[in-house]
Amino acid sequence: PHLSNGLADRQTCVAHFGADPPDVFGGSGTTLPERPYFVYLSTIEPRKNHLLLLNIWRRMVDELGDAAPMLVLIGRRGWENENVIDMLERGEALRGHVVEAGELPDNQMQDLVAGARAMLMPSFAEGFGMPVVEALCAGVPVICSDISAHREVGGDAPDYIDPLDGIGWMRMIHAYAAANSPQRAAQLARIGGWHAPTWRDYFDIVAQLLEDVTATVP
Repeated sequence: PHLSNGLADRQTCVAHFGADPPDVFGGSGTTLPERPYFVYLSTIEPRKNHLLLLNIWRRMVDELGDAAPMLVLIGRRGWENENVIDMLERGEALRGHVVEAGELPDNQMQDLVAGARAMLMPSFAEGFGMPVVEALCAGVPVICSDISAHREVGGDAPDYIDPLDGIGWMRMIHAYAAANSPQRAAQLARIGGWHAPTWRDYFDIVAQLLEDVTATVP
């Protein structure tokens, strides 16, 4: 629909950004949480739906106490996020269970993601979904909202849940936190058949488009 406004007669292509597996994640000796944990890599802003996860974690901590998994939030604070910030700064129940890591050097971020039970992406909207691609490249399971941007890059690998389905998210997080989670094992098997977009593919597509456009020039 975005191309129907005066662009239908122009040559276009879809070229996903690359994430070549050998260049994405490596070890740097980062200290990781001792308990099972999940990560969310995103700016803190309303469309990213952090509030869903914080409410889920508050309920899990009420039920499980220190047996609850941890949540590590990676990314800077954005805008219009007063409710989320209030819970992070004043929510005593979440202290020690939810960690706001903020912006991190790439190697620390990569280590945290690599050691997680899963990457959580409950956002309402995304432009591309690069964290999904990077996590899958590293062999890390992804639980994400059922939106077109995530399905476009994740294919059949992730577990998809409606971003408003709090009960569904909590059940899936509980399942993935288990030491011998069949749901997590099933996704790891699916990741084995998932193919990451590469920079070579990206530039091949762009180069072909340039050739096609040049060929039509009188």
